[in-house]
Amino acid sequence: MGALFQNYARRPIAIDKGEGTVVFDTNGKRYLDFTSGIAVCSLGHAHPAIVKAIQDQSEKLWHISNLFESPGQEQLAASLVKDTHLSYAFFCNSGAEANEAAIKLARKHTGKHRIIVFEQSFHGRTFGAMSATGQDKVRNGFGPLVSEFITLPFNDVEALKAKADDSIAAIMLEMIQGEGGVNAVSEEFATAIKEICETNNILLIVDEVQTGIGRTGTRFAYEQTVLKPNIVSIAKGLGGGFPIGGILGTAELFNTFNAGTHGTTFGGNPLGVAVAQTVIDHIFDEAFLQAVNEKSAYLVKKLQESLPENYTIQGKGLMLGVGCGGVEVAPFITKLDEAGLLAVAAGPKVIRLLPPLTVSYEEIDEAVEIFKNVLVG
Repeated sequence: MGALFQNYARRPIAIDKGEGTVVFDTNGKRYLDFTSGIAVCSLGHAHPAIVKAIQDQSEKLWHISNLFESPGQEQLAASLVKDTHLSYAFFCNSGAEANEAAIKLARKHTGKHRIIVFEQSFHGRTFGAMSATGQDKVRNGFGPLVSEFITLPFNDVEALKAKADDSIAAIMLEMIQGEGGVNAVSEEFATAIKEICETNNILLIVDEVQTGIGRTGTRFAYEQTVLKPNIVSIAKGLGGGFPIGGILGTAELFNTFNAGTHGTTFGGNPLGVAVAQTVIDHIFDEAFLQAVNEKSAYLVKKLQESLPENYTIQGKGLMLGVGCGGVEVAPFITKLDEAGLLAVAAGPKVIRLLPPLTVSYEEIDEAVEIFKNVLVG
């Protein structure tokens, strides 16, 4: 045993290098990476534009702190809120940090403390984000959590109506529950949330850490619904592999996060911002997003043709979940590794497919063939 804490159930694979969708382990074995670092490597591994952005910025400035003006942050913020109802951004280092900021902002702005969250959700492992997460396996063993989170069944309109009133500061949810099984918000539930928030003066926090930045075929997944969130948390795909997160907020929230109310040492550092701007410049292109949707449709079609009828396919864009007839998927994940396809579970009974948004049709064909051979034989 080495010097690391054993808090990860690591697979016996050490990835050494990668390019695009393809990675190699230290033994030289080739894999198709349909995890993308869990929806992080949005432009694939070692994308030339990202490599250049890091190289160029590293020769100028790595860190200066948020004591000083940041033209790079200003440009990135403007790019993220352009043509949306959102107005301002705050940058941090991860999705958990982004959700902590969202929770703090909602409570401070409203003066209220109660936040509605949902079963099977995942918002991070810091104390506030963990308290908002609707999975006991994430929360057990850490003692008293942050109070005032009300956990309700996902997509249950009546349960939401029974608890939501003007004492609630915010409703917080994922458009698609990534860790919870690739469960998407229903149209009925989205409509109910919109009406309840408007009627009771409740803020809406949408966690787009996994679904955002083109993963579901639009810039943000909420754009495919009637929802207009007050706060959107982002991370993962924003940096294409470089650690950066943030929140986007509406104009009404501007004066709530004034000087000294929240901060971070490394958040929005020049390296992270340069990479994120490069990622946004690629992904927020209309033709790029259209290609994501076309690849998604192709991947779904190929899976449907290759898998038994009792297997389910859910999700959007290149965030797809495959339910394997109600059986545990852990053994399948191991066999996929052995066959050269990296995937990740979404709960005990769903396999999550998260290829880079740049995945090719040939790579999709190869992945589906491996998938079929392992799952069906």
